Amino acid sequence: MEIDCIFCSIYAGEIPTEFLYRDDKCFVIRDINPVAQIHLLIIPTNHIEYMNDSPDRVNVVVHDLFSAAILVSESEGISESGYRLVINQKEDSGQEIRHLHMHLLGGESLGPIG
Repeated sequence: MEIDCIFCSIYAGEIPTEFLYRDDKCFVIRDINPVAQIHLLIIPTNHIEYMNDSPDRVNVVVHDLFSAAILVSESEGISESGYRLVINQKEDSGQEIRHLHMHLLGGESLGPIG
């Protein structure tokens, strides 16, 4: 756990939040600045800043994130209508928090990328 990481603090219970899903591998919360009707953050419990930092571990972690995405898309009622999954990496992508995480966007027509 990183001391200055907001996601690590949320997982540790230091910052109160509603967990939509939580297990020993990852957790899901709502984004506080949503860009879609449904905007969730799927966050690994172990602190990894970037995918390139630990390629062997990331393969397992990303699998866990996708598995959680499937579960919460069903519980949010958007598994049939569709949703978008996004992982931003480093500054040029717009990654704001240096802790690997996935965005799940849905609940409305998002249109094409680009």
